[in-house]
Amino acid sequence: MNFRNILQVSALAGALFAPIALSIPARAETSADLNNTSNEALSLLLRTNPSAALVAKSARAVLIFPNIVKAGFVFGAAYGEGELKQGSEVQGYFNSFTGSWGLQAGAQSYGYVVFLMSDKAMKYVHESHGWEIGVGPTVVVVNEGIAKNLSSTTLQDDAYAYIFDQKGLMAGISIEGTKISHIATP
Repeated sequence: MNFRNILQVSALAGALFAPIALSIPARAETSADLNNTSNEALSLLLRTNPSAALVAKSARAVLIFPNIVKAGFVFGAAYGEGELKQGSEVQGYFNSFTGSWGLQAGAQSYGYVVFLMSDKAMKYVHESHGWEIGVGPTVVVVNEGIAKNLSSTTLQDDAYAYIFDQKGLMAGISIEGTKISHIATP
């Protein structure tokens, strides 16, 4: 690739991602805003996904990330803020960050929820200095195929994650390698 091609690709990437960059808030949401958007996101997931509603009944706590923004052109990143709830009580606030590289181009937003099912998962979230999905407690990302086989007697893993409310244009979503870290109250 020559210098001119690199400039063209860079200009195209800038044009693609400028609208996304301008729509990202300059500061974190307040805790009240985050509580409201998290409650709405969880409610949406439970209303539209019977499998998630089943898992929620057995969960000890839930990590809710109502709005993750992902953009990439060869190199990409995804970021969002959320909260950990145990029952109706907020146990803490967290951020979710993923960096990636490879064949990718586009931008999108989505939400995800992680239902924590075991004491091991709860302890890990509270005591670790950042949880990287794929390291530590077992997390199953639930898709349609897995959801069909879930029942209250088959829930054996430490955590179950659901990705939902996808908007935008980008091929594929994965939370593998996502780092979840505790943040101060926004």
